[in-house]
Amino acid sequence: MGTAELLTAAGVGSGAEAIVPSYATTEAAEAVRAAGALPVFADIDPRSFCLDPAAVTRAVTSRTAAIVPVPLFGHPVDHAGLRAVARAHGLLVIEHDGSDQDDTAEHDATRASLAARQANAAYLDARLTGVLTPATAPGAEHRYHSYVVRVPGNGRPDRDAFARALRARGVRCRVPVQTPVHRTSAFRRELWLEETERAADECLALPIDAGMTRRELQRVVSACNALGGLLPMAA
Repeated sequence: MGTAELLTAAGVGSGAEAIVPSYATTEAAEAVRAAGALPVFADIDPRSFCLDPAAVTRAVTSRTAAIVPVPLFGHPVDHAGLRAVARAHGLLVIEHDGSDQDDTAEHDATRASLAARQANAAYLDARLTGVLTPATAPGAEHRYHSYVVRVPGNGRPDRDAFARALRARGVRCRVPVQTPVHRTSAFRRELWLEETERAADECLALPIDAGMTRRELQRVVSACNALGGLLPMAA
């Protein structure tokens, strides 16, 4: 069953609210709306890019019926933290794990290709100095459907300039979430989600395909590091 069907089967519909991340595709919000409920956006944890349980707690109202977290880029959601919030407020947790993750073809990858991506991530982690490399929460396994770094500096202008410079050097890269869902025309809300905004301005996905050679990975490292050392994060 899809997320909308699961919500409907659980009785989450008209008049109810379901908390979703804004730093994702629109699919979780669309599923909530398809069930007849209202999507409410909460902020993310800056390390995992998934829903922050503390932010979810702040978003709970008397109409909240469910939390719909989305695992992103291969990092799992904080199941323990979200379930604790759900127990405290009598909510359901229905994880939306469909095509919100990047590189959908990788979802059915073998254990060998997962190990290759993780090894490639470790190689980049140890050598990149011009970006902030991905973080993994204690006890979590990052599957690296995408290798998402942060470009420190002046937010979106620096990130976009960095991306253009990488592409000019032959390195594939992309902005993983162009626009937070709460800023799209279909779901626009007047609210400020600090970590969501920061991620949208700073994040860049670098290539990490399982089949990449060490030479290709080193090209990514050389191109990133040639663009300057790590800049201090803004306070």
